[in-house]
Amino acid sequence: QVQLVESGGGLVQAGGSLRLSCAASGRTITSYAMGWFRQAPGKEREFVAAVTWSGGNTYYADSVKGRFTISRDNAKNTVYLQMNSLKPEDTAVYYCAAATVPYLRGNNYVNERAYAYWGQGTQVTVSS
Repeated sequence: QVQLVESGGGLVQAGGSLRLSCAASGRTITSYAMGWFRQAPGKEREFVAAVTWSGGNTYYADSVKGRFTISRDNAKNTVYLQMNSLKPEDTAVYYCAAATVPYLRGNNYVNERAYAYWGQGTQVTVSS
């Protein structure tokens, strides 16, 4: 079992930055692809970003491309999401997720069902 705990959320003004962290415990995530998803009020959960096991490949939703950066530190068993130039529409609960494979084929990075473990989420609120 893998436990994932997100942190770093909060309230920020539009144009500001936040860095989310996802700390894993119970098992090393070194060989797992990892992803970030978010869910805004009244909306379905959506893909934000993903990274392969080594950090060598990253994937982003079009809505965050160029503003968000996903990274990982396998020595710390932690994944990060650096969020810059935040917009009010980025307001959501952000979830970290782990897939039990090193990388996902095709467009599976955006598929929630490809991820086996999920954190509880951290709230990000961007004020205008």
